[in-house]
Amino acid sequence: MIYWELFLGFFKVGCFSFGGAYSSIPLIRDVVLSYGWLSDEMITYMIAVSESTPGPIMVNLATYVGSNQGGLLGAVITTIAVVLPAFIIILLITSLLKTVLENKYVKTILDGLIPCIIGIILATGCYMMITNLFIFKTGISLNLQSIIIAAILIIISFGSNKFLKKSISPIFLIIIAAFLGIIVF
Repeated sequence: MIYWELFLGFFKVGCFSFGGAYSSIPLIRDVVLSYGWLSDEMITYMIAVSESTPGPIMVNLATYVGSNQGGLLGAVITTIAVVLPAFIIILLITSLLKTVLENKYVKTILDGLIPCIIGIILATGCYMMITNLFIFKTGISLNLQSIIIAAILIIISFGSNKFLKKSISPIFLIIIAAFLGIIVF
């Protein structure tokens, strides 16, 4: 039963995730919480781990949840379930690519999805920032360590743009954040 639930839950994530991993995080969070597979706090931790490990975040999260709930077979099932819809869609698109992309309605739909994806990614970032900068367990209070790390990352990011005249690599920012997290926590 758990394997079927894992497959259906992550197949749903794979079907309705559009715009990359960050836009799929709210959907993954809803599916995992609705089945009661992980706590909200654990999901936040796993997002951080998934960002810093090689591979797509959505696949890493699916594999972790599957492993946590169903062992090795659960990990395989969730990984296949989350990538299967994209695989099928890509097969269909490549067979119809030329005619579909020239259609003005398809172009309009894809252009309309861009602001939606940006909004979803921004909302996810704000949610993660709020839940990590504030401590809600003992009432609402500031988590000073998280604020310091966020401030350092913002300064490094904007400082590199201003002084080096180029933006810093997101991978380098993740490494700095991991290093600061190890030091502070």
